[in-house]
Amino acid sequence: MPFPTLPAPFTRALAERDYNDPTPVQSAVLEANAEGRDLLVSAQTGSGKTVAYGLAIAATLLGEAETLPPAAAPLALVIAPTRELALQVHRELSWLYAKAGARVIACVGGMDPRREHRALAEGAHIVVGTPGRLRDHIERRNLDTRDLRAAILDEADEMLDLGFRDDLEFILSQTPESRSTLLFSATLPKAIATLAERYQRDALRIAVKGQERGHADIAYRAIRVVPREIEHVVLNVLREADAPTAIVFCNTRNAVRHLQAGLTERGFSAVALSGELGQGERNAALQALRDGRARVCVATDVAARGIDLPTLSLVIHADLPHDAEVLQHRSGRTGRAGRKGTSVLLVPNSRRRRAEQMLMIAKITPDWSGPPSADEIRRLDGERMLGDPLFTEPAAEEDLALAESLLAQRSPQELAAALAKVYRTRLPAPEDVTDPGDTGPRRSTGRLPYDPADAERIEAMGPAVWFRLNLGRRDNADPRRLLPMLTRRGGIDRQEIGAIRIFDRETKFEVRGNAAGRFAASFARNGSPEIQVEALSGNEGAPPERKGPKGFKSPRAVKHTREAGKPPRKPA
Repeated sequence: MPFPTLPAPFTRALAERDYNDPTPVQSAVLEANAEGRDLLVSAQTGSGKTVAYGLAIAATLLGEAETLPPAAAPLALVIAPTRELALQVHRELSWLYAKAGARVIACVGGMDPRREHRALAEGAHIVVGTPGRLRDHIERRNLDTRDLRAAILDEADEMLDLGFRDDLEFILSQTPESRSTLLFSATLPKAIATLAERYQRDALRIAVKGQERGHADIAYRAIRVVPREIEHVVLNVLREADAPTAIVFCNTRNAVRHLQAGLTERGFSAVALSGELGQGERNAALQALRDGRARVCVATDVAARGIDLPTLSLVIHADLPHDAEVLQHRSGRTGRAGRKGTSVLLVPNSRRRRAEQMLMIAKITPDWSGPPSADEIRRLDGERMLGDPLFTEPAAEEDLALAESLLAQRSPQELAAALAKVYRTRLPAPEDVTDPGDTGPRRSTGRLPYDPADAERIEAMGPAVWFRLNLGRRDNADPRRLLPMLTRRGGIDRQEIGAIRIFDRETKFEVRGNAAGRFAASFARNGSPEIQVEALSGNEGAPPERKGPKGFKSPRAVKHTREAGKPPRKPA
């Protein structure tokens, strides 16, 4: 379905970017019943939400006109949780509003506030920024919000998680009550609902299920690997795909440094992104990717947050993601706005069960295979060679003259062989790698994945189900802290959590059988890489005696257990 009728400047801007059909979230905000209203939208990263809210506020900013008046006090304010996301939004809105004559300014931490002050003094139509920097400009009276017609909170749930609630409330309190307020969030916990109730009027609720849309433009592959050959497999996957831009995810800074150095030594133009880089180094790396001087980015999850590269068509998980949500966030860097992308997981046989659980939770069915071999890549090189610009672009007169001279001295076969050799030397040499073989789905060793679609099987385990949490006494785990977190993320009541056993490095706890599936599904949606749970089969981890109705203990039945050989830890 094509975009509905839009003002001419936006129609031209979208056409120039090859935006032919709107994404689900873009269609939803452009419906007639959404025009001019406050919006409360749940949509995932990569769903096209920046263009969605840019188009949603167009009528509010322009009215019946096709171009904006000269810039003065801002008409719209976009608040984003991170510098990278804010800069990405700034770029998106700049091209979207360019033909409407908009001046879009970014105000983010890590940049020179004096330069931002000068830019604001010259006037702006749209200001995009992070909460802390925007508040600072308002308090210093650099940012005039009196004429504001629209305020957008992008990734509002992350802003609350990062502790920006006070800043958000201050900023919104400084804006006119007549403004439109658009709130976009991947999830809608109670804190978001409270914020919406306070600052929105009769908001239209729009829910775009990222899972249904999320994999449509992404092809998933899972490749069996030998652990010691992961770097070689990454190289072969990059060579096989020949993507204009690719990102390779690692779980640690050291892994990023090592892999980026290895790829560079083998001839790839690769940059690294990790938390140890300064803002100048980070900007230089991203610019190299955007202008084509680098084609591969090796990054950690945190450092890659907010990256938007239009030519990114390949994501490689050199290290498995921590959970299904991280897998989807990583993969969502590609396959955006109708473009196709590929997400490749490298899976040692020892991690296959974990990978399968993660994929099942994410409702992803990948193509399993061994790694691309050196022979396969050489065959692809031969096929691609004839499509190289060397063969497709017209030859200059001097080149044709040189060709005639060479043919007079050498046979066509000799010249073709020399050309093939020159072509191959321009490319990183593929590596010989091992296919460890298809072991098939691994048999369960007792732990059950917390798959929302698997709730019935979990609930069939009996009157109470035991779960393991990766926090223990060393993490200052305490029932007063654990219970609220488990009930909030698990979507259940305190009465549905039974006995709790706190160990040095982990905690085991009971959930009522008729609530276990609901708990598992909710935690899968609302969990995080740092806090993970897994269901245990049978009575693994259960106390020796189970008391109370149907063997279920109340939440007060808490037991601190010292691990074998470990001295008791003093309270923090």
